[in-house]
Amino acid sequence: MDDASVGALVLDLPHTVPPLVQVRRWVAAELDDLGDDRVVAVQLIATELLTNVYDHGGGSGQIRLSRDANRILVEVDDGSPSPPVMGDGNPKSVRGRGLVLVDKLARSWGYRSRADGGKTVWALVDCETLSWTS
Repeated sequence: MDDASVGALVLDLPHTVPPLVQVRRWVAAELDDLGDDRVVAVQLIATELLTNVYDHGGGSGQIRLSRDANRILVEVDDGSPSPPVMGDGNPKSVRGRGLVLVDKLARSWGYRSRADGGKTVWALVDCETLSWTS
């Protein structure tokens, strides 16, 4: 998955926070052949990445899904050069659990800088090895 934009499924988003249910429905429609557990994992990852983008990165123009066999790459762009920061995951905290969840569900995740000064935050889901208990 070297070039995620090739063959990517794209959902354009407003500059204000989109209804996350719209994103979850879009993911479910695009990946309906994966099975419920895998679709739910991708939905959770997509909404967590989007929430972080709108909370910390100034919003987004789109979210992309790229598929390679049983791997799904979720990518979201934002305008901030600051790297994402994983919280401690404390269930009593009001915030700070999103990237912990992404880290548990995704095979890998990270970010890369963009030429415009922003970044792309991504997560790779391996549907063959995905386990709710890992």
